[in-house]
Amino acid sequence: MDIFQLLLITIGLAAGLGLVVLAMGGGSPDKESARRLQSLRLRHTDDAGAKAEAQLRKALSQRRGNTAAALADANSRTAALIQRLHRSGKGWTLQQFLQGCGGVALVVALVVWLKSGSLPLGLAVGLAAGAGIPHLALNYLISKRSADFNAKFADAIELIVRGLRSGLPVSETLSIISTEIPGPVGEEFKLVSERIRIGRTMDEALQETADRLAIPEFNFFCISLAIQRETGGNLAETLANLSDVLRKRNQMKLKIRAMSSESKASAYIVGALPFMVFFMIYMVNPLYLAGFFVDTRLIITGLGGLVWMGIGVFIMAKMVSFEI
Repeated sequence: MDIFQLLLITIGLAAGLGLVVLAMGGGSPDKESARRLQSLRLRHTDDAGAKAEAQLRKALSQRRGNTAAALADANSRTAALIQRLHRSGKGWTLQQFLQGCGGVALVVALVVWLKSGSLPLGLAVGLAAGAGIPHLALNYLISKRSADFNAKFADAIELIVRGLRSGLPVSETLSIISTEIPGPVGEEFKLVSERIRIGRTMDEALQETADRLAIPEFNFFCISLAIQRETGGNLAETLANLSDVLRKRNQMKLKIRAMSSESKASAYIVGALPFMVFFMIYMVNPLYLAGFFVDTRLIITGLGGLVWMGIGVFIMAKMVSFEI
């Protein structure tokens, strides 16, 4: 059994496990039927609060449908990748990102080839690193920018509330936010103000930003504005309540992060320890672990261990991940 057959077997096992996870992770029919009954009950009730909740859910589902339809157009994968690059806030182009992926793959493949002497193994590890490491870095940048956005978004909403109570229109308060609040919030609201100046409606400008950011807090803000324009009422009071809700969400996230920090640290240590030990032993005594690159039995054992370690790390990551 050569290295290519082993790689094919490993890829097949990983794909099979992925299909099993997707098959077992689907929605429950009982929950789906309960959700539909609840939506019908809210639609035909006489309670004003229940009707507002139903309208909120309907608007949210419509916006999610518009986003999914936009991403399902031609070249959707390329469009989704370009959108993720925009969300990172780094100004990278698609060509630069692909060049970075190729550079990482080439460097890792060259290092593994020089260390192990196996060209197929170097190519396989290089391709995996080139496809995975840049995307992990991009996900980190997106998460960091989203966290920075949420940290200042409540202040932006309060600034809108103060502007509305002083008699300013909403479009004017949006331009004030772009100059008064630094960071991602000011940058995004500056883009919204520029779109409004060139003739776009405020709904279109906000919806375009919401689709690109894919941040629930900003979607709540857009939905609140849409519902207020349809039903009427005091917009300043609505946005003040939304700001209070967002602040409480951030406080709850910080509490959960503090309470789960010990579990996350343990998961990181347990998941990284085998790889760190393997790397340190290989750097100290390469001949001791040379069999993992030439012996078929050890190669199968090592690949199986990597697969199961990956599954364990994935499970631990899901166990310490909480959504608010």
